[in-house]
Amino acid sequence: MSEKKSYPTRAQLKARPGQLAGTSWGLFSSPSAGAPDKIDAAKRVQAATSVRLGETFGLDYPINAFSPGMSKTRGAPEHHIFGNHPAHRDDYLDNFYLQGSSQIDGLRHRRSDEVGFYNGVPDEQIIAGTAELGIQYWSDQPIVTRGLLLDLAGYVASLGQQLDHQGGQQLPFSLLLEAMNHQGISVEPGDALMVHTGWSEWFLALSPEEKSRQRDSGKATGLAQSEQLLDWTWDSGLSILAADNFAVECLPPVANSPFLDSAPNDRGMMHQEFLAKLGLPLGELWRLGPLARRMGQLDRWDCLLSIKPLNLIGGTGSPANATAVL
Repeated sequence: MSEKKSYPTRAQLKARPGQLAGTSWGLFSSPSAGAPDKIDAAKRVQAATSVRLGETFGLDYPINAFSPGMSKTRGAPEHHIFGNHPAHRDDYLDNFYLQGSSQIDGLRHRRSDEVGFYNGVPDEQIIAGTAELGIQYWSDQPIVTRGLLLDLAGYVASLGQQLDHQGGQQLPFSLLLEAMNHQGISVEPGDALMVHTGWSEWFLALSPEEKSRQRDSGKATGLAQSEQLLDWTWDSGLSILAADNFAVECLPPVANSPFLDSAPNDRGMMHQEFLAKLGLPLGELWRLGPLARRMGQLDRWDCLLSIKPLNLIGGTGSPANATAVL
């Protein structure tokens, strides 16, 4: 078996010259691979040992679940069924936003205001029909690895508190470390981390009017923007970071975000750092509640995780099509 590849720390990435500074450009086997390339055959074999009960959990909500949702541009898909004759049925979708529900962000989803798209792919190549950085790469080579669930909602509840989803609570990196210590979670290279905040279940329980008001407020619970979070995410070797909230990170970004200058079009969000610089995909709006509750019953937090996006050449994102197996 080949020796496991090591990668520079994020501090070392920042010391790379010119446009390479702070990026993982050129470090993986393919320009479109990104951080899931950290998952090798040995990692997948290890992930299979997390299957001890044979219980399966689909981690996607229905494609029309978030309607209205937090996005002001993504509408609900329209499902049409037709028949060519009495014994035949076929169907198609209109207005299908691929990131309208549980989804994975592809490397095309964000462009760095500083250095452009991941691996320096020119803007003019990021169009429909071209393959560079497209979501199809992770469909051809599905992401299969050990998944770890971090139950932030459960940890906060154990302290006699609850997260303020209406206020869009900003979750500091220190809270993640506390919850990981509480659960006894140890992250290893190639792992996927799924963060359960309870946001999606809270939001979906609102009335349509309440959902619209929450959308208009622009507030969504999420991870607070910080250099420490990015350092840890990269240095720990994560292949993907997913959550059950709208954007993984909090909205609006924290007032003192260190990325206000580097990501002005995103108002200081970390998306450009994760996707355009580090090549680390984000999963959003995942259905983690049932999995979190079952893992809590078992007092175990690892699973075999499979993610297979749509095989859409040049897609910027896709329904996650994520499955956890215990």
